[in-house]
Amino acid sequence: MEKSAALSPITTRLLNWYEAHKRELPWREKTDAYSIWISEVILQQTRVAQGEDYFLRFMHRFPSVQALAGAEEEEVLKLWQGLGYYSRARNLHTAAKQIMSQFGGIFPTRYSDILSLRGVGAYTAAAISSIAFNEPHAVVDGNVNRVISRLFAVESSIHTSEGKKAIAGIAQSLIARESPGSYNQALMDFGSMVCTPTQPRCTDCVLRDYCAAYAVKRVNDFPVNNRKTSVKKRYFNYFHIVQGNSTFLQKREASDIWRNMYEFPLIETPAATDFIDLEQTMAFRDLFHCATSLTFDHQLKLKHQLTHQVIITNFYRVIVPGNYPFTTPFKAIRIDKEQLSDFPVSRLTDRYLEIL
Repeated sequence: MEKSAALSPITTRLLNWYEAHKRELPWREKTDAYSIWISEVILQQTRVAQGEDYFLRFMHRFPSVQALAGAEEEEVLKLWQGLGYYSRARNLHTAAKQIMSQFGGIFPTRYSDILSLRGVGAYTAAAISSIAFNEPHAVVDGNVNRVISRLFAVESSIHTSEGKKAIAGIAQSLIARESPGSYNQALMDFGSMVCTPTQPRCTDCVLRDYCAAYAVKRVNDFPVNNRKTSVKKRYFNYFHIVQGNSTFLQKREASDIWRNMYEFPLIETPAATDFIDLEQTMAFRDLFHCATSLTFDHQLKLKHQLTHQVIITNFYRVIVPGNYPFTTPFKAIRIDKEQLSDFPVSRLTDRYLEIL
């Protein structure tokens, strides 16, 4: 723990708690910026328990910036498969190339240069610079928002500029300048392990004496969140077309979810549609010119929840006779069925493949 008279009592208690309770995690065995960067990106929108295995696999395959920059994007996406938020993987790949071209293959050490990397925001730049380079930049993530909001009863919403500025200012004022990396990790661990979103462990909290929200019995009122999230429903109809030992995949190229991932030929409809109505659509007729020669079986219906979207999906298995002159669907490729596992697919498609 840092020995300094300038430390706030809150920071002192927090660092003492961290020294006794910090989690043993594989990336905490690393001090290089590259490893810390990979871990921080993986942990965005991902639980620590799930992120550990991905971190170990990712570092084994791409142990350096050079290895990551030299890889094909499809391989990066395949290794990321199941983590979701695939833009993170694409941004990592792009940023690795950026480090090679702009920084001579050496991970930048200045906060402003780290912040210039593709997909790196203030939180990630602060985490890397504090842990790898001992720079006094406070991180602000969901855990930090919650801990600071409760400790100081911040009444402004965490989604307003006023609220963001207040929390960031407090977090920075509390930073342990001689050990900013430990301070940042302590604050994040504390939010994850003690000051949790629901049922916080206030009776075990070493900061309880300083908590303004606890003093007035309003812990669950913080952080203030006035943002309403709208969820869009989408309706997907996938066709797993099989002809002998072949099947068909297409690549998502639009600026949409799962960009550059692979999937079965898809018809998206504006509303829930049964197969009889689906057959009458132009998209169906374009995909299957002579449906009377084919066999369609409804295999599965899945509901897949994303942050702002719910994907309601029907999977159809389509059997094409071996001697039938089936035309490869537009933008699709014909592959051997055994090759399916070689292509990066969304978790939704992977769930279907698990039942085959």
